[in-house]
Amino acid sequence: MEVVKDKTVAEFVTENIKTAHVFKKFGIDFCCGGGITIAKACAKFEVDQERLENELLEVNKTVDRNHNYDQWNLSFLIDHIVNVHHTYVNESLPIISEYANKVAKVHGHHYPEVVEINRLFHEVANELLSHLQKEEQVLFPYIKKMTEAENSGISAPFGSVNNPIGMMEHEHESAGNIFKEIASLTQNYTAPPEACNTFRALYSKLEEFEQDLHLHIHLENNILHPKTIALEEKLG
Repeated sequence: MEVVKDKTVAEFVTENIKTAHVFKKFGIDFCCGGGITIAKACAKFEVDQERLENELLEVNKTVDRNHNYDQWNLSFLIDHIVNVHHTYVNESLPIISEYANKVAKVHGHHYPEVVEINRLFHEVANELLSHLQKEEQVLFPYIKKMTEAENSGISAPFGSVNNPIGMMEHEHESAGNIFKEIASLTQNYTAPPEACNTFRALYSKLEEFEQDLHLHIHLENNILHPKTIALEEKLG
């Protein structure tokens, strides 16, 4: 851990831009005030040093996502989507929002595309917050009731899920299209060579967010929704 303690915040972010998100989470300035060691940063910002160090060391570890999602029951899949992907969205949106606002304000006159990126991101962020709420409060509980009916062997009257599923998939397509625009404007998330750490962190986090969104949508469009429609037909 001594190696971690002796390195500065700026050195961490320079070596791996994804560590910027860890520092941001703990309220540590990695851009203008990054020239201090981890130990001094933790003392200054009253951060649990062991916890911060552990999260920094975990950044480069690959998360195993090679799960056989298709074999999971619907209730378990829904819980996974909410606990992993919905949680990720809710945690990431405020971080990206702050990055995007700052970069647009500071660098928008030299890089006008970041102003449009900021606008597009906040558009998709608002859409996603509404989308997740509809899923968690309406569609997902409804699907769980269907699985309970199947497990109990009781035939229960259910309205068609085709319309709400169709609406969710339309919103997925809208979010995906906005991120295609963002990817294009960022040259596939390639920050200018002279970009500051916040600029680079914005592009890195947007790319990470898009990758998570792709898996998130895949789990719903290609697994959850078709199986739900099949279950509805089975219940009659």
